[in-house]
Amino acid sequence: MFDRIAGRYDLLNHLLSAGLDRRWRKRVASLLPSGDNLHVLDIACGTSDQLIALAASGRVTHGIGLDLAEEMLAIGRHKIRQRGLEQILSLQTGDAEILPFDQSSFEAVTIAFGIRNMTDVPRTLGEMLRVLKPKGRALILEFSLPQSRLVRGPYLFYLRYVLPHLGAIISGDNAAYRYLNETIETFPHGEAFCQIMRDTGFTGVTFKPLTMGIVSIYQGDKP
Repeated sequence: MFDRIAGRYDLLNHLLSAGLDRRWRKRVASLLPSGDNLHVLDIACGTSDQLIALAASGRVTHGIGLDLAEEMLAIGRHKIRQRGLEQILSLQTGDAEILPFDQSSFEAVTIAFGIRNMTDVPRTLGEMLRVLKPKGRALILEFSLPQSRLVRGPYLFYLRYVLPHLGAIISGDNAAYRYLNETIETFPHGEAFCQIMRDTGFTGVTFKPLTMGIVSIYQGDKP
């Protein structure tokens, strides 16, 4: 599915979020653990926007993006070349539920709008924890549902009726953006997702709602 929509994926992200997705990704980068010369991993990296945002922090010396969708990776590689970041960033095919990296390899592991697509969320979180160095940090950017009823009502209307229609018109794929709506509404968010992270073994778990709660950043550290 992601290969089918790869050519319009970035356009739709920016359009359907009114450009806020760029701001959200920068906020994730601002939460990287302390220190310079960081080695980072971005899983379900898509077209590499989150990985590029991490590199823009100026504290990443080596970043890897991992995804199963080859068409998305091809676009991501082009964007990395355009920005002259080939010496810092690289992309490779791989499964987030079976990460092809040694234990304790990275200071930070991120995933943006991908954790809800995993078939086994606890296993994915466990793999993120495994490849983190001690005191390393996981940062997860994901859609959530606003707590305010005044905001939640219009937001659900947008998710159910506006977003799928616009997404289908622009991408030419009816199923992809109906799937987006369904996964956002059913995926655990807020404290419920924080508890899943704690159960996996992360410590200091917190979440930060952004833009009236339509997205959240989840943060957890490896003991």
